Amino acid sequence: MKFELTILGSSSATPIFERNPTSQLLNINEKYYLIDCGEGTQQQLMRFGLKAQRIDYIFISHLHGDHYLGLVGLLSSMHLNGRSKPIKVFGPPELKEILDMQFKFSMTALRFPLEFYPTQAVKSDLIFENTDVKVETIILNHRIPCTGFKFTLKRRLPKIRMDKVAELAIPVEHRQLIKKGFPYTDKDGNIHQAEELTSPADEPRSYAYCSDTLCDWTFIDQIRGVNLLYHESTFRHDMLARAEETYHTTAMQAGEIAKRAEVKQLLIGHFSARYRDLNPLLEEARLKFENVALALEGKTFEIL
Repeated sequence: MKFELTILGSSSATPIFERNPTSQLLNINEKYYLIDCGEGTQQQLMRFGLKAQRIDYIFISHLHGDHYLGLVGLLSSMHLNGRSKPIKVFGPPELKEILDMQFKFSMTALRFPLEFYPTQAVKSDLIFENTDVKVETIILNHRIPCTGFKFTLKRRLPKIRMDKVAELAIPVEHRQLIKKGFPYTDKDGNIHQAEELTSPADEPRSYAYCSDTLCDWTFIDQIRGVNLLYHESTFRHDMLARAEETYHTTAMQAGEIAKRAEVKQLLIGHFSARYRDLNPLLEEARLKFENVALALEGKTFEIL
């Protein structure tokens, strides 16, 4: 199953140095999930050849402008381009009021149903689930209510052992039944239990998105062992006082979080406008955790 993340924006607060405010696109089994929607998101989608009309799910972490000000424009363009299928939007309750007011005063009646699901930033919730993935909120510590999101693929059925397929000449039409636990009777009347004919499915992969937060350890257990962790790294550690004042995290602290949570890979982003060169932040995070990458715009990360 495809499970990959494309970075659309990685700047904090303002666009600068050809970096745009925060936005990411998650592709799960060819379904598109948009995570945050800073200004310029729809232009970034076009720039990287990603079709906005394929987005059916949007997740907004909080109501600082660099995380949602592109949403009205994106929804308006979907409307103008003739979208008719519903879209699901998950975010703080006040976001619905903002959207309703914008469309009211622009006299816009969307051509498609907008299904809004309010989130809360008090305790973690399972907010969405389908046949591919479940999505839970991560409670973050920011100046206003803020949640991250954890995407966990559903456990798949066991895998058919191809050596047994060859040995017993198992027809294709029987294989799905075997995966579901049904035994197979061969041409000689011998019964083979499903456990003999399958191997366990891979462990479900997961992606955790931690947008804006003061460094604390309250959500370590929830993100433990994820395949990919995105964590904001707004400042270098020499700006720790500024990070704490603004409820943000340093690159070194992000590395420590990844280390404590025993994640597979760390992705850092939400870079302050004071940094043109991002390599010092990368090097700082690697002081604590080796497998780190920069959230560079246009780059796609396969979640392994």
